[in-house]
Amino acid sequence: MTNNKCPNDCAPMEYGTRMIEYKYKEFSRTIEVPGLYCTKCNDGVHAVKDLKVVDRLLNEFKAREENLLLPDEIKRIRKKLHLTQELAGLIIGGGPRAFQKYECGDLLPSRAISSALRLLDDNPKAVEILKVKGDGIDEKQDVKKKRKVEIATA
Repeated sequence: MTNNKCPNDCAPMEYGTRMIEYKYKEFSRTIEVPGLYCTKCNDGVHAVKDLKVVDRLLNEFKAREENLLLPDEIKRIRKKLHLTQELAGLIIGGGPRAFQKYECGDLLPSRAISSALRLLDDNPKAVEILKVKGDGIDEKQDVKKKRKVEIATA
């Protein structure tokens, strides 16, 4: 038992999980949701860490239903292309932190990003075309210096 009391009926609350059904378009999935739950009315209170777990599970659910790449697939393709997360975001799109968020499941990739990565997975040499079209970005360039130059010239 904890000292946490339910805001509805002042009954004790205990940390645990509950199975909750989520719907997305015509699809549904039951997800185990962690949190503090009332021992009497079963209402829940969720901390940020609990919600982050649920958000990642929901993003995975949506990605599967929309046929978007999953975090592990994105990471595998990026590594196959020998790109850092930051460089992948600048060359392929999404920005310097996008791939960090895609790979941990915090952000769903767009259909365009998923499609581009699937094409690059089949033809890894095509990343060189994007590097040339991406304003001359290559692996040897210090991306942080490039951003500082862009900010200074803006």
